[in-house]
Amino acid sequence: MMKVSLKYYTIKYLITILLLIIAVWAALFYAYILDEVYDNVDDGLKNRKIQIIKAVYLDEHLLKNNEFGFNEFKINPISAAEHQEKNRLFNKMYYMEYDDEEQPYRVLETDFIDQFGKYQKLTIRTSTVEEDELVYDLTTALIVLYLLLVVSIIGINGFLLHKAMKPFYRILDKLKKYQFGISSDKESPNYSIKEFEELDREINEMIDRNELAFNQQKQFIENASHELQTPLAIAINKIDLAIQNDQFDEKDMNFFTDIKNDLGRMVSLNKSLLMLSKIENNQFSTLSHVNFTAMIKDLVSSYEDFIEYKEIKVNLLDKEIFETIFSPDLANILLSNLLKNAVRYNHQNGILNIITEKDRMIFQNTGSMIPLDGKKIFNRFYKQSTDSSSTGLGLSIIKTIIKQYPGWDIVYDFEDGMHSFILSKNKS
Repeated sequence: MMKVSLKYYTIKYLITILLLIIAVWAALFYAYILDEVYDNVDDGLKNRKIQIIKAVYLDEHLLKNNEFGFNEFKINPISAAEHQEKNRLFNKMYYMEYDDEEQPYRVLETDFIDQFGKYQKLTIRTSTVEEDELVYDLTTALIVLYLLLVVSIIGINGFLLHKAMKPFYRILDKLKKYQFGISSDKESPNYSIKEFEELDREINEMIDRNELAFNQQKQFIENASHELQTPLAIAINKIDLAIQNDQFDEKDMNFFTDIKNDLGRMVSLNKSLLMLSKIENNQFSTLSHVNFTAMIKDLVSSYEDFIEYKEIKVNLLDKEIFETIFSPDLANILLSNLLKNAVRYNHQNGILNIITEKDRMIFQNTGSMIPLDGKKIFNRFYKQSTDSSSTGLGLSIIKTIIKQYPGWDIVYDFEDGMHSFILSKNKS
């Protein structure tokens, strides 16, 4: 579903409602205008009736005016039985020579007794505006009015909403820029709208509460991680001393070895969790120019023993230099985890291609012929492999680092038996 801004959402419904209101108003307005037109015409006909009857009593020759002439009236004799006291008003079409077509007329019929005591019927007509022309003219006027109203409303409403919503966009921008552990400007400007002032105050109070909880959690994680390191190291050392004792048989030696491996995994897990905490707490805030292409070459040399142990063929393909402004420590952690992941989950005698371009770096490696779940692999503690030494945090650390840099992304792809992790940054 397409999302629109509050301004355009309001204008859309305002225009729709306005169109319906104008349509109803136009129908009522047309009926009212038509009624007023007929009422005025009828009053004119009744006035002419009185004048004509008075003129007949003064000039008997008018009684011979039996057809419509330029005076637009005629007088015809009737019987006493046909005589009616009331005026009859109605619409009728008459042929007009000038237009060569029939035109609408308003007609008044009335009966009277002349000066000779005879019954006469007076018929008066007057041309009226054509209803279809009235509808056309009125519709045209209403369409022009509607368009002017819509343009005016869009312009005025857009201007007023934009001006009124400026504080809201300022608050929204502050929320977008806010990050845990990073101090932000909490100075509240003088808002002219009460609701925005309350919103800004509540958001500042919410940020303060979150910062307090965040700092407490951060302190707890760091303290807990550091406190765990010492007993784990002591336990591993004691197990090493016990293993060196020749009094244990092979079964006991295997038992102690398994315990040592489990403790080693706990140490690795503890270090990874502490690393995630430090990354999320923005403790790697120092930025400088980092050459990712040169850094990955140094890391490949550092992992040479591990690579040779698995007899993996590494191909460094430098299409372009991949460099940017980044935290050097985070860049090292990021590339180390990508390299370790590509080597650890590769098979013996596998292939590892590391491709560097101007705006991205690609790690391609052989391994399992089953693709990984691209939606879950970056989740914490998610493990698709059966490697018991894995903490399930390597890719999560990578994703956490990427989140610290807007515009950066890491995606997974599987094609032709190759697992690919594509690291990309904003094109400059």
